[in-house]
Amino acid sequence: MAGPVRIAVLRERASGETRVSATPETVKKFIALGAVVAVEPGAGLAASIADADYAAAGASVSDGALTGADIVLGVQGPELAALSGAHDGAWIVAGLDPFGNRARVAAYAEQGFEALAMEFMPRITRAQSMDILSSQSNLAGYKAVIDAAGVYGRAFPMMMTAAGTVSAAKAFVMGVGVAGLQAIATARRLGAQVSATDVRSATREQIQSLGAKPIFVESVAGIEGEGAGGYATEMSEEYQRAQAELVSGHIAKQDIVITTALIPGRAAPRLISDAQIATMKPGSVIFDLAVAQGGNVEGSVADQVVERHGVKIMGWSNTPARLPADASALFSRNLYNFLSAFWDKEAGRPVLDAEIGDAVRLTRGGQVVHPRLLG
Repeated sequence: MAGPVRIAVLRERASGETRVSATPETVKKFIALGAVVAVEPGAGLAASIADADYAAAGASVSDGALTGADIVLGVQGPELAALSGAHDGAWIVAGLDPFGNRARVAAYAEQGFEALAMEFMPRITRAQSMDILSSQSNLAGYKAVIDAAGVYGRAFPMMMTAAGTVSAAKAFVMGVGVAGLQAIATARRLGAQVSATDVRSATREQIQSLGAKPIFVESVAGIEGEGAGGYATEMSEEYQRAQAELVSGHIAKQDIVITTALIPGRAAPRLISDAQIATMKPGSVIFDLAVAQGGNVEGSVADQVVERHGVKIMGWSNTPARLPADASALFSRNLYNFLSAFWDKEAGRPVLDAEIGDAVRLTRGGQVVHPRLLG
């Protein structure tokens, strides 16, 4: 590459996407590294960032932002039309949904782009600050509880008044990853009585540390439920039956249920059946954080609040986008932390190592190269 590396910041085109992949804060930092930054007009408006704010940070704001771009930053993977003008061999750095958009990944390869999927970031200590799944899931877990509280027709905390006592809501969190832990913490802050479960036995102490009650299958031994990289794996039929029995008895007593279970590259596991919903109290609320991946809850519909057996079931296809300013701030820092960690001063650009580079790289030299997408 001749001259300083050129970084382009895309205006997101996906329906309902309010986030942006760079903020004035990260623009300044990229420029301090020696990069030239160009931003598409209106890129940050939905996240409360004006074009003038980017200009004040040192970026150029123009319709030709992609022209000659060496690195293109996005939140969601852009269609090829949005990449017109980018440099041959340009890096596409975004959440690319590799399993759901294989055809688009193949198109990136055909056009010679090097696609770097941020959701494939390995869960290792030095990559924690680069992990978009963790940063966005944290906000999603918080927002799920807040939105469920808004739909729930009662108060969360116990209240003692002259007119009588209002009982605390009972909240149950299913799946104790980053989103689940934040959901527990948020429900606790709102004053609910919180319980939680997960297929990974190691989460018991995490649940207790947040002041919630762990709900675990005790009768099936030797099942840990943790796969590579700290992600949950599918469980045996024996465990699934035992868990279903346990959950069925517990869920009938709950006012709020938050489900967060996802398995990378697979449809979301079904955690709650219609029969289980029917046992819940009228007016209860279920928030399905996995609704965009097929849903943990039978009958959940993305971006709608539906009612079954008197229970309201809800879930957004893009929950972090409902907190655009904070979600953008965290997402953009993840991208900056990633690229700056590998910035080579002599080369004037990032040079990836094998451990992280090979983990996130989907395409190179006109080919799809990631082993999880081959075969």
